[in-house]
Amino acid sequence: MTAKYDNDFAAWADEQAALLRQRDRGINQLDWDNLAEEIEGMSRSDRREIVSRLEGLCQHLLKLAYQPRLDSPTSWLGSISRQRRGIARVLKESPSLRSYAAAQLQDAYHGGRDEAEKETGLLNLPETCPWTIEQVLDFEFLPPSPTR
Repeated sequence: MTAKYDNDFAAWADEQAALLRQRDRGINQLDWDNLAEEIEGMSRSDRREIVSRLEGLCQHLLKLAYQPRLDSPTSWLGSISRQRRGIARVLKESPSLRSYAAAQLQDAYHGGRDEAEKETGLLNLPETCPWTIEQVLDFEFLPPSPTR
């Protein structure tokens, strides 16, 4: 079974799904270790997506709030909206990850801040996230600008 898992993942996944549907008849043929690994991987993928989207969200919220000249605020607003929609989709499918998003906000903020600094040249952005997870995920929230 491991050979098929290593050489043709899609065929392996289809076969495992069919065996799972057979319940007792297919139980001895299941690739238990790789099934467990894949199921864990699905959760890790959702977690990675949340962190990645939080980073992008923080990056553009910072640029919107702190960039002295708004070179392309419309694209930042679009990015903010896309990231929020993406996170909302993951949380709708896996509501238990809401607390994970809250716990990862500070780390994601640091990544977003680093990117915002590289793109804007601004070096005095807040060290810690100035917003709550509720604000960051709120489709109506836009940060006030201390530079305008």
